[in-house]
Amino acid sequence: MGVGGTLEYLSDLVGSSHNRHNKKKQLQTVELKVRMDCDGCERKVKNALSSLSGVKSVEINRKQQKVTVAGYVDANKVLKKAKSTGKKAEIWPYVPYSLASQPYIAQAYDKKAPSGYVRNVEHTVTTASVTKYEDPYSNMFSDDNPNACSIM
Repeated sequence: MGVGGTLEYLSDLVGSSHNRHNKKKQLQTVELKVRMDCDGCERKVKNALSSLSGVKSVEINRKQQKVTVAGYVDANKVLKKAKSTGKKAEIWPYVPYSLASQPYIAQAYDKKAPSGYVRNVEHTVTTASVTKYEDPYSNMFSDDNPNACSIM
């Protein structure tokens, strides 16, 4: 280990102790579904979420019951703060209709979904094996059976 390696090692030691306390969160957007009925509900949720540290903007669409929070925040903390207002809140469960891989399956259809959205079910859908039942009598007299004439 030369002088350059030693200096690099020492600078990492000194720098890492300083960086341990200042972990910077990444800028992200958190979308929530929050049950809001009136302007008061909307204002209460907006004020609560705006008070979180790292929040840059809070946008609310009451018609879709959708709250979008942008900033240097953790999704679980935002969800917990939204629930602390006394409103029913969950992570936004919908995706645009065009992005859904299978929008017609029963799990994706939701009457409460906003127009143009379906429930995101990619992680919950399991592939099931389909057992095909073949009737032995229909195969006996099919054109694919070379011995069909001998049976008749």
